[in-house]
Amino acid sequence: MNFLLDDNPALRYIRKTGIFFKDRWILYKYNRIFALVFENPLYQTHKAMSKKELIQFVEDQFIGKKDFPKFKAGDTITVHYKIREGEKERIQQFQGVVLQRSGHGSVETFTVRKVSGTTGVERIFPIASPFIDKIELNKRGAVSRARIFYLRGLKGKKARIKEKRV
Repeated sequence: MNFLLDDNPALRYIRKTGIFFKDRWILYKYNRIFALVFENPLYQTHKAMSKKELIQFVEDQFIGKKDFPKFKAGDTITVHYKIREGEKERIQQFQGVVLQRSGHGSVETFTVRKVSGTTGVERIFPIASPFIDKIELNKRGAVSRARIFYLRGLKGKKARIKEKRV
């Protein structure tokens, strides 16, 4: 492996202080990831990534993507959520209207609201949570906003959302 014997002082510093992970050098500085350097033994290319590219790379490597149906605010969905009680594990269903989706990538979350008895219950789910077993899309809602917080003040028949024709 002759690419490890370069005379470049910057690469020597990265090799000395960094961590080798899946043919990449990760440089830690002040307890933060400072740079990620790709080394290709065939072409002798080295690339330091920007902070945004680095975060995207780490998210892609360590967070598994699940295939959920496409849903947006106003849709009625059922979230099958794993609940652990002691050593037992069961799946609990939470059915309600999606109020919003926020964030992007692995930090994306969505808020679901349901009315249980006379009390409104809202729950925020991270989309990349390992505890979400599956998401079922029950109805598509016809709303013209991305965040429908006005539902919180409505009761009874006024809180209904028209179903979108497909």
